[in-house]
Amino acid sequence: MAVQGIDFANLSLMDALDLAILIEDEAQERYEDFAAQMEQHRTPEAAKFFRYMVENEAKHARELTARRIHRFGDAPRTVTRAMIFDVEAPDYDAARAFMSPRKAMEAALAAELKAHAFFVSSLPTLKDPEVRALFEDLRDEELEHQQLVQAELYKLRPETGLSDDDFVDEPTAQ
Repeated sequence: MAVQGIDFANLSLMDALDLAILIEDEAQERYEDFAAQMEQHRTPEAAKFFRYMVENEAKHARELTARRIHRFGDAPRTVTRAMIFDVEAPDYDAARAFMSPRKAMEAALAAELKAHAFFVSSLPTLKDPEVRALFEDLRDEELEHQQLVQAELYKLRPETGLSDDDFVDEPTAQ
């Protein structure tokens, strides 16, 4: 489940902004984890792309935070990180040792598709016009992010034909 305990029908603009910020923070942290894994596995091209996605998510979170502060100051959050899981963050099992840049970008594209689906599915239940407008903007931004990743994918050479299984070591006796 992507969200828990959030009443979208009565979601306030402040809570919607907080939710969006938390979603960006979660995605940023997952991309940071992936970049570190790729660096550890000496897969610098995939790590570089994940670092790029870290910056993308951080930039978006900063923009949303500025918007929230401008409108609501330092009012305390009522939406918490415990209420979301994997809304936009890439799936935990998407990162692989020796991951190619193409596979890294495909994982990011899947995350952007997932985020877009989240905002689309939330729209019918939203009653507040400002919240609806925010979620429509966020939905549209996810489309832009998809196009950005697809453009990067297009620039890449085709895969070598190797799969993740080609890099798995056979079990050995202890």
